[in-house]
Amino acid sequence: MIKTEDLGKSFGPVIAVNEVNLHVPAGDIYGLVGPDGAGKTTLMRMICGLIVPDRGRVLLTAPAAGHEKRSGGSMLGYMPQRFGLYGDLTVMENINFFGALYKINRSTIKERAEEILEMTGLLPFKDRLADNLSGGMKQKLALTCALVTRPGLLVLDEPTYGVDPGSRKEFWRVLYGLNRKGMTILVSTPYMDEAELCAKVAFMDRGRVVAADSPARLKSSFPYRVLEVRVDVRQPELFNGLPQLVDVSYYGDKYRVVVEDVQTARQAMEQRLEASGLGSGLCWSEVNPTMEDVFIVLAEKEVV
Repeated sequence: MIKTEDLGKSFGPVIAVNEVNLHVPAGDIYGLVGPDGAGKTTLMRMICGLIVPDRGRVLLTAPAAGHEKRSGGSMLGYMPQRFGLYGDLTVMENINFFGALYKINRSTIKERAEEILEMTGLLPFKDRLADNLSGGMKQKLALTCALVTRPGLLVLDEPTYGVDPGSRKEFWRVLYGLNRKGMTILVSTPYMDEAELCAKVAFMDRGRVVAADSPARLKSSFPYRVLEVRVDVRQPELFNGLPQLVDVSYYGDKYRVVVEDVQTARQAMEQRLEASGLGSGLCWSEVNPTMEDVFIVLAEKEVV
């Protein structure tokens, strides 16, 4: 449904998007992840026609069989990263305004709005001012405005950024419901647990897509091994600087260590413990890599 060919965009000397080739099949939830400044928002805005690319092109095709848009719907709906609706209007007034921009008549807007508000749990709050909504409810309102045109393709730019975990979970429940009805969704996210929920994920860095596959395949192709390590003291920087470790992070009471060779890494950590006068109380176990492990290593590889 979405295809980009050698897509590129520069702002002065800064290359925001660099020769990106992306394919989002109809009916998928496709995730876009990467560090701040990677080019995700610029790419999405070019896909939506809000920014003109300097080179390459964007192809938006009709939904595949079994994924047709509903009668009276549009091709594309877009939800930007920042809440861009009017705080001094009510939920329903915002929806009416947005629908009017697409020349949808008032009765159709009302019918669609009630259906979507019921699905998102906002129906009891339709007369509340947008400024008085919680962060999660504001995101749901923005989603409702994007859905009032009944698009076949929904593009969401970090829709749950800064939202509490409970609201994030509820938001994704809504997205899954829309996807089951045939909607294709392209979503960028800073959260790796959300990336796990996508059928396919593309990792962007410095304007390029450096990896794209299903979460399962990305994890299975991870070239390193991951250890959880516990010691008797809490020193977050204890194992920093060891060349035998590809990456090390500290979470509460344990270290998460990415290594090439388990035995070499274990010996290096034990030597560091002894050199620090902490004895040899090293307890470790091997665990499966997560999406966060995958993308931390990809990001560091690109920086190098």
